[in-house]
Amino acid sequence: MGLHAQYRPLVGAAALAAGLLAGGPALACRLALVLAMDVSSSVDAREDALQRRGLAAALIAPEVQAAFFSSPEPVALAMFEWSGRDNQRLLIDWRLVSTPEDLMAIAQTVGRSARQSDDYPTAMGYALGYAAGLLARAPACLTATVDVAGDGKNNEGFPPPSAYRAFDYGGVTVNGLVIDDGSVPDIVDYYSTQVLHGPGAFLEQARGFADYESAMLRKLVRELSALAVGSARAQGPRG
Repeated sequence: MGLHAQYRPLVGAAALAAGLLAGGPALACRLALVLAMDVSSSVDAREDALQRRGLAAALIAPEVQAAFFSSPEPVALAMFEWSGRDNQRLLIDWRLVSTPEDLMAIAQTVGRSARQSDDYPTAMGYALGYAAGLLARAPACLTATVDVAGDGKNNEGFPPPSAYRAFDYGGVTVNGLVIDDGSVPDIVDYYSTQVLHGPGAFLEQARGFADYESAMLRKLVRELSALAVGSARAQGPRG
């Protein structure tokens, strides 16, 4: 299978953490978070609008803002949309989320965005390859997470397990947000067995695109809050 050479290997989050413990340079943030949004042909215009508005609303929800700013170390955020093997488009390049204004600006960009295409299949392995390329140039962070949201199974190119073998996903967590409206048999099991990867990976489920905002809110709060607790424990008491 021909994997794109542009996807450079990334430095695993575990290695970054080891460098921190060994007295290496200070890390810029506690989490490098990549959000990957499905815009394949199974997502119609109404559903696409629901997920863009839902993500924008979830990012500025009080619970999510509290989770983003529950630790003094910021989160670095990037976001892209994906569908076919050559159809990935960067929506938000790496940005350190240090203030509520940062989140508002990102949410406005996402909410106003429009999909690049609507007639390509679901190339999930290539999306993960693109995410690996993003992580390769991410700010130095303690951990790294990729969130794959979608409503279907891989049907073009190599599948997620092949991506995890082809690219350096050591120490990287891949969480899932599956949109399950009952039209794709065993979609939850597929995400659970084929997509989730790495330490602490979990799956959040939306009951159709109308539930996307609520599911995204739950997912962001869960991963950001857990990370803040872990970071505080690693630092120990101050003063």
